[in-house]
Amino acid sequence: MKIRGVVAAIATGALALTVGGCGSGGGGGDADAAGGGSQTLTYWASNQGTSVKHDKEVLTPQLKKFEEQTGISVELEVIGWDSLQTRIQTAITSGQAPDVVNIGNTWAASLQATGSFLPFDDQAMSAIGGAEKFVEPALATGGAEGQPVTSVPLYGLAYGLFYNKAMFEEAGIEPPSTYKEMVAAAEELTDPQAGTHGLALAAGSYTENSHFAFINAVQNGAELFDDQGQPTFSSDGVVEGIHRYLELMQQHEVADTSNAQYTNGVQAVNDFAKGKVAMVISQNNAGSSIEAQGMQPDEWGVVPYPSPEGANGIASHVAGINLSIFKNTENKEGALKFVKFMTSPEVQKAVSSEFKTLPVLKDAEPTFSKKKEASKMFQDIYNNMSAPLPLVPAEDQFESSVGQAMNQMFATIATGGTVTLEDVRVAMETAEQQVAASSGS
Repeated sequence: MKIRGVVAAIATGALALTVGGCGSGGGGGDADAAGGGSQTLTYWASNQGTSVKHDKEVLTPQLKKFEEQTGISVELEVIGWDSLQTRIQTAITSGQAPDVVNIGNTWAASLQATGSFLPFDDQAMSAIGGAEKFVEPALATGGAEGQPVTSVPLYGLAYGLFYNKAMFEEAGIEPPSTYKEMVAAAEELTDPQAGTHGLALAAGSYTENSHFAFINAVQNGAELFDDQGQPTFSSDGVVEGIHRYLELMQQHEVADTSNAQYTNGVQAVNDFAKGKVAMVISQNNAGSSIEAQGMQPDEWGVVPYPSPEGANGIASHVAGINLSIFKNTENKEGALKFVKFMTSPEVQKAVSSEFKTLPVLKDAEPTFSKKKEASKMFQDIYNNMSAPLPLVPAEDQFESSVGQAMNQMFATIATGGTVTLEDVRVAMETAEQQVAASSGS
């Protein structure tokens, strides 16, 4: 893998709320006499805040500023993550698309392959301020290698290992810097009789599981796909990385077997905030959820998700949200102006602080948390210790096939069964076959 420099898993959103009409063929409104395009842009924004209403409250003032600066109004629709991908796919097939849309950055290569999105070639990239303004690993998520990207970074997210300071101090344990130290700390802090465990996992979430299949495999120096885009899930590095992650529940018993029923990261984060577990692996926006459960900012710390000693130090995938322009927009120039505006330092600072996301611009200061040390830690992970998920059209199939297989393996462990290294290999061979069949290979 070429590493250029991450709910998670992207958070589950609320139901869609329409603010103004959805554009037909990429925009509505009156024609611009000078440029022949629409003076109104339609924008589908992903639900990033605590509710769709919250998103509207955050974005509307910025959209008004954009209209004041350019004369272009923006019709906003905030769409929950549970329906956004389906809405985008429907827009692709129907031609009834917005001008600009948020996408999960892990979808970029798959959506690029449809040919429905505007490539950010040299001219388009220059129009939005140049590629050099973006954090390199973030921009690398914009599409397949060797092709102009069809999406650019908007909001950044990265995984970190949150730990309970009081639990660690009471046990005389330092925050872990290697995988072995993390396991040892988790074992020391696990007391089933007291109802506490060292670590919580979203072991029933196929998206979370696929992310950690990727991270642990990359730490082993493994590839998920070869140079021809063919899946290599059954290779030694991938299989061993997945098995290492499963062993947190199976061999080390530091994660409660009930975690196999945790279908999203919020459940694991809540256990951490309530003092049921000493550590949780989650993304930087989990801080607000932790504090909403009553845990104070000075009661938790964060370090990178550790890798085995001698590994390459990758601690996260490059998570986050990108911006794309539909190719059939009636106002390409206006859409490019909007992307430039949304990725400007001023807007990034204002919006990221509300949505608790990391800035995607070089040299930008993170504003998602009042904890300066944690903010710097997550920004360092995002900028320097993250790698993009596979930049191939079948990436979404990797997440579903490998993630679902891991769900089943965690369920086996939780019900008293055993998952061997060979069991993992067989499951990954099946996942390979599923992906190959779906992609017509």
